[in-house]
Amino acid sequence: MAEVLSQQEIDALLNGGASEAAKTEKIKIDKEVIPFDFRLPNRISKNQLRTIHNINENFAEMFGSYLMTKLQTIVSCNVTSVDQIYYSEYVLSVSNPACLFTFDINHTDIKGILEFSSEFALTLVDRLLGGNGKGSKSSQVITPIEQKVLEVVINKILNDLGKAWQIIGDYTFKIDKFEPDIDFVQITSQSESVLLITFEVHFGEESFMMNLCFATYAFDTILSKLTNQNLSSIRPIKYQGTTSANILTDHLKKTELNLEVEFGKSSISFSRLLKLKKGDVILLNTQLGDEIKVSVEKKHMFDGISGVVNNHKAVKITKKVDKRKN
Repeated sequence: MAEVLSQQEIDALLNGGASEAAKTEKIKIDKEVIPFDFRLPNRISKNQLRTIHNINENFAEMFGSYLMTKLQTIVSCNVTSVDQIYYSEYVLSVSNPACLFTFDINHTDIKGILEFSSEFALTLVDRLLGGNGKGSKSSQVITPIEQKVLEVVINKILNDLGKAWQIIGDYTFKIDKFEPDIDFVQITSQSESVLLITFEVHFGEESFMMNLCFATYAFDTILSKLTNQNLSSIRPIKYQGTTSANILTDHLKKTELNLEVEFGKSSISFSRLLKLKKGDVILLNTQLGDEIKVSVEKKHMFDGISGVVNNHKAVKITKKVDKRKN
């Protein structure tokens, strides 16, 4: 049989509880309580997101340079956002028909989607086939021939992604398949979170969207490396151990400059100019063996002497011009 408390013992218990409550009320709250929604897909910290953003900026720079060389036009590629969302939200944002290429990262369980807007895909195909990107098409569906043309760019993108991710590890991105419908692409469950990286690609005055979507459920290994990584230094492996000055100098040495040689000057009347015909000789104010002006990007930088080397016209640099005397 349970022990029955006396009225005095009950009063003592009540008084003790009241005093504890009074003590609790006196406790000063040092930090503001912030509500947290456990449904939010925040598997990746802000510092890790910042690192991923920097990695993809490196990739965007490489991809933009490739398109500029390949298409012979001014192209720029920038990272506009790096977000964590539910896969179901991403599926709803994809247009139909779409241009989707799924890919895997070798030796990991990570799967991803490379998404081109239909306009971007068709513009790329048009330009790669020699057009000006202004062609029109009644259907936005990507045909098998257009898929094959785009695979050249896709393989380059995945190769550049591997180079950009070298600061974390040696990862190889491999193309899986093309899909025109997001409903047939299942890289993770609808309730799982994904990492969505959005790029904006500019062709002159036109701009197009490109997305990279990673399933984050298998990101734990990479996230641990991102945590241990020095977040203040995001530099590819091939640049490690060098300074920024060395990198800039190396790029400057490969820069092409316009070189002009002025063999001499002459003046002629307009009436004589009209009478000129093939075979006529115009006398210059210089003689054979005189130094001539050599300009770099319209600036007089050197003096030289003209001649012939191996049956090719050439100019021998004789001295560098002192700019202080000019």
